Amino acid sequence: MVEQESHDWLTDILKAASDPTRRAILTLLAQHGAQRVTAIAGHFDMSLNSVSKHIKVLERAGLVIRRTEWREHLIEVQMDPLREIDRWFDDLRSIWAQRLEALDTLLTKDTAT
Repeated sequence: MVEQESHDWLTDILKAASDPTRRAILTLLAQHGAQRVTAIAGHFDMSLNSVSKHIKVLERAGLVIRRTEWREHLIEVQMDPLREIDRWFDDLRSIWAQRLEALDTLLTKDTAT
C-alpha cells in the first residue's frame, strides 16, 4: 500500500520542477551560483514579473531560497529537495530491480525444466 503523507512535499517539488522555465532557472543557479532576480531574468525572453513569479513557485517548493546581502536579494538553489527526489527514484528503481530479478528467476526456472 502507498503511504500518504500529511503534506505531500514530493508533489510540490515535482509540480514546481515540471515547468521548463523553472527547470532552466534551477540549472542556471546550480551552474553559476546565487543570482539576483534581474540577472536571472536576463536569460529569458519574458518580463521580470514573470520570472519573479516562477522564482516564487520554486521558493514555495523549497527548491530555492532568497537571501539578502546588503541591498541585494540573491536567489540560491537548494539541492536537498532534489536529493529527496533522487532517493524516491532510487526506491522505485530498487522495486523494479526486484521485480525483474523475480521474473528472471521465474523464466530461468521454466527454461531449466
